[in-house]
Amino acid sequence: MSIFLEEVIDLQWGNYYNIKPVGYMLLIVAILAILLIGSFISGSGEKARARISTKQLVFSAMAMALAYVTSFIKVVDMPMGGAVTLLSMMFVCVVGYWYGPRTGLMVAIAYGCLQLITDPYIISIPQLFTDYIFAFGALGLSGIFYNKKNGLIWGYLAGVTGRFVFSFISGLIFFGSYADAYNMAVPVYSFVYNGTYIGLEALITVVIMALPPVAKGFAKVKLMATEG
Repeated sequence: MSIFLEEVIDLQWGNYYNIKPVGYMLLIVAILAILLIGSFISGSGEKARARISTKQLVFSAMAMALAYVTSFIKVVDMPMGGAVTLLSMMFVCVVGYWYGPRTGLMVAIAYGCLQLITDPYIISIPQLFTDYIFAFGALGLSGIFYNKKNGLIWGYLAGVTGRFVFSFISGLIFFGSYADAYNMAVPVYSFVYNGTYIGLEALITVVIMALPPVAKGFAKVKLMATEG
């Protein structure tokens, strides 16, 4: 662990880890590897035999870039990590809506690695995987509904629910000690803390996605992303 992470002593909030340069290099390699693997994997059925096209990779990269940029526009910033952002989770989920769960999950995991590079809060390796790889990766579950009616909304809700589940587990296991400061039981604290920022962003996003002009716009973009 010492090769990749550096321990920081914090008497107020407890010890945590910063990523060393070698760790950053490893994460960048992981992102590139995930996207490279993605170039050989497509959806289901007949498409599963073909590589993802250059267009699909470009659209996926664009969506991940939009998610990354909007993740810095924070409406509410929580003290122990997490924030209500400008629809950043939606841009990750939209890849699954376009191309299905395989591509959606890979792009979401790559996005989790990207978040780990730019905004890490690490107290242990299991917590790292739970909060970044699994929680953000779960946004790719949006692909389950990629060929369903109102697939974007249902897929978004599936992805956000997946992220909440892993964030709740993380709060339960790794951050339960903070519950006493709020006079809450640990499960209640984790549910309220993570449900606040994830639920609020989800509510705002679903309302926006349900607007007829927005829904039509996403439908047109999906045609652009999948045709050919």
